[in-house]
Amino acid sequence: MHPRTENPAAPARLRPLADSSPSAVVAGFIAMLTGYTSSLVLMFQAGQAAGLSNAQISSWIWALSIGMATTTVGLSLRYRTPIVVAWSTPGAALLITSLPGVSYGEAIGAFIVCALLLSLVGLTGGFERLMRRLPGSLASALLAGILFKIGSEIFIAAQHRTSLVLAMFFSYLLFKRLQPRYAVLAALVVGCVVAAALGLLDFRGFEFALAKPVWTSPEFSLTAMISIGIPLFVVAMASQNIPGIAVLRADGYQVPASPLISVTGIASVLLAPFGSHGINLAAISAAICTGSHAHEDRDKRYTAAVWCGLFYGAAGTFGATLAALFAALPKELVLSIAALALFGSIGSGLTAAMHEAKEREAALITFMVTASGMTLLSIGSAFWGLIAGVLTLLILNWGGEKQK
Repeated sequence: MHPRTENPAAPARLRPLADSSPSAVVAGFIAMLTGYTSSLVLMFQAGQAAGLSNAQISSWIWALSIGMATTTVGLSLRYRTPIVVAWSTPGAALLITSLPGVSYGEAIGAFIVCALLLSLVGLTGGFERLMRRLPGSLASALLAGILFKIGSEIFIAAQHRTSLVLAMFFSYLLFKRLQPRYAVLAALVVGCVVAAALGLLDFRGFEFALAKPVWTSPEFSLTAMISIGIPLFVVAMASQNIPGIAVLRADGYQVPASPLISVTGIASVLLAPFGSHGINLAAISAAICTGSHAHEDRDKRYTAAVWCGLFYGAAGTFGATLAALFAALPKELVLSIAALALFGSIGSGLTAAMHEAKEREAALITFMVTASGMTLLSIGSAFWGLIAGVLTLLILNWGGEKQK
């Protein structure tokens, strides 16, 4: 257990700039890039399906980005821990089908209901008690399972852009041997250079335009609460907050869970009238900042999350042109750099998951179910992987103490 994370009020002076490093800046940028490119298009798709104006969609992205920026920076500095906040990707996917069925004002009301439920879970301490009972091996297996699909995407991407991906992969390996802390940065630079040489960068649709917040007065209806508010709450807890805490715990950060849920819930309430459907703890983006690639010194990896938050803020300020910027980068470059940044976290997760012999099979099942990407009852594989692992552990070890 790490001493810095046990006592967030340690007397050592906070020095984020002095504690930072080039690798932390790169990790923060990649975390931001991964978060936006993975699901930004879902917001546009949901907004267009619901008939929202470009200004409302831009305000939606602005609200999410500002909320993510302030909470990521604030919580990371408060606890000196790489705490990354992100929007709910499963929630955005859910809105594609559910948002057109209600008025936008009613959807905003449902967002507020969801955020209030999240705040209540955090303030009552129930989530903290739940996470304390989660075995470390299952948390590590859950982490590895969540990251596995993203990590393996680099090999799928190699089918489509072989020269680009191989150049990035081998530059990563070369620097991993010679200068490990710059391995991911080298892969990113090489990827951009090769993409430019192959004519894969297209900035013709890019222009600067500031995003402007648009207020929408909330309306509360039972239909919207049932079709949007409650499902958003379930997926936020199952697919975001539980995996997010598991990522932190798997990398040795024992920061209290309840305050994190409370802060993100309250921020979601305040930003909902501007379009935010909710911000929660990140898992995949967080793992980029908690791993050794972010900083050799575990005590200083919080700076990677701080940089991620600053990049969130910059991206949200220009939310109207964000999609055009990411569209200029080849998809294979983004997938590959995210995968390379997660290799270390996947390896650490698998190692910790398989350490305890009596929990090994339960951890393996947690990993396999989570990595499968299955969806059941509109709830993602991370939740079901955890349920499967806990049930396996209970069945295999039932009465184990008596047998000894």
